[in-house]
Amino acid sequence: MNRIVHFEIHAEDPKRAIRFYQDVFGWKLSQWGEQQYWMVMTAEKDSTEPGINGGLLIRKGTAPEEGQAVNAYVCTMQVENIDEMIAKVEAHGGKVALQKFAFPGMAWQAYYKDTEGNIFGLHQPDVNAK
Repeated sequence: MNRIVHFEIHAEDPKRAIRFYQDVFGWKLSQWGEQQYWMVMTAEKDSTEPGINGGLLIRKGTAPEEGQAVNAYVCTMQVENIDEMIAKVEAHGGKVALQKFAFPGMAWQAYYKDTEGNIFGLHQPDVNAK
């Protein structure tokens, strides 16, 4: 199979974006050499937890317009408590893109924008979701 092995976050203000992802998800970001590129570790190096790591770089153009259709892959983070995570995202400057909704019998899902206007998903498995 051809699996996704890396993601990238584009940011107008990398320092602001780094603070957002560290504060909200607890990710570790570190600059890669002298380049304007930061490695994103979503788990410890030898973690057996499912997931991928990525990078963060300076956006090469303008940020997406408000209300513009999504024109990139959207990464979704699985969380233990979606309501707590929504509160944390909003407290750190994230804005709702699509309110929390149920995948009946499977999970809760919501979509938010980070401080740079990038859309990401939150997913909480819950067989009682309705």
